Amino acid sequence: MLQHSEIWRAIDLLADQRGMSPSGLAKRAGLDPTTFNKSKRITRDGKLRWPSTESISKILQASGATMGEFISLLNENSNQTSFQKLPLIGMAQAGAEGYFDDAGYPAGSGWDEVVFPDARDEHAYALEIAGDSMEPVFRDGDVIIVSPLARPRRGDRVVVKTRAGEVMAKLLRRQTAQRIELVSFNPAHEDRVIAVEDLDWIARITWVSQ
Repeated sequence: MLQHSEIWRAIDLLADQRGMSPSGLAKRAGLDPTTFNKSKRITRDGKLRWPSTESISKILQASGATMGEFISLLNENSNQTSFQKLPLIGMAQAGAEGYFDDAGYPAGSGWDEVVFPDARDEHAYALEIAGDSMEPVFRDGDVIIVSPLARPRRGDRVVVKTRAGEVMAKLLRRQTAQRIELVSFNPAHEDRVIAVEDLDWIARITWVSQ
């Protein structure tokens, strides 16, 4: 049976994995910052208060986590969180030759490392944002975690590499057998439509440090 404490602990762990407090996660999801405060988990008359399915849906979307990932946190103990070292390079470097193989997995030398809670993807890697072209979503110095094994879906934040060597982070609007449609985070930059034959790879962003 699903326990009240397991749900709240999973929310706490999800926030911690994304480098945020529960209130920070709530704010990121467009909720009241106090939504997940410990004081709100039990009512004044001592009854257990459960988070709504809508609030959980919003934090999954905001954090880039899947429902499967959230469920896996239900039975985790915060003292048993495992970590892995992920390869890290700057976003500007990512378009250069030799950093990725044909499948879009990190390869070659020249990578730094960053320690991160287990991403459950042995091919996951980190990119450091440079400049202001992706503001206000991603800012200069932010580090994003990219999971090549996570299948991108409509509305996901993704990293795309073209065969011409251009690397960009965008919002996936639509993907068909012929093309992908991408929305820019910064309104000063145009949205993009890329033909499949011009696409090297696309991968989902699962976390960002801010």
